[in-house]
Amino acid sequence: MSKDEGGTNKLIAENRRARFDYFLEQSYEAGLSLTGTEVKALRLGRANIAESYAATEGNEIVLINADIPPYKQAGPYFNHEPRRHRKLLLKRREIDKLIGAVQREGRTIIPTKLYWSDKGLAKLEIALAKGKKEHDKRETTAAREW
Repeated sequence: MSKDEGGTNKLIAENRRARFDYFLEQSYEAGLSLTGTEVKALRLGRANIAESYAATEGNEIVLINADIPPYKQAGPYFNHEPRRHRKLLLKRREIDKLIGAVQREGRTIIPTKLYWSDKGLAKLEIALAKGKKEHDKRETTAAREW
């Protein structure tokens, strides 16, 4: 039984489109640098990572275009920006490996799952991916329907 089936990791959001649009090669588990209202909004299960991606800014990796809606009880002054860039927390060796793959090999970093860990921390599963061409997508669809 996997961790998701056992109920220890609660899924917040999933990027189902990623497997259709990309060849996913290697996956990593990253922490997220979040504000208080973002954590409260995630506790309500409100997030969207379908159109998001991760990119390099200097020598760190940030999550871009992930939508965490504002927390309604926080009011207008203490709330967060819904689509702000969020820093991903990874080990230096993993960051260097991902930056090298993006710059040298032309890979993309795609988030696949956003979930709560056993300790109650928000974790993001990211995957190093290579984009599919149109004929690859057709083959995937044909294989799935067959």
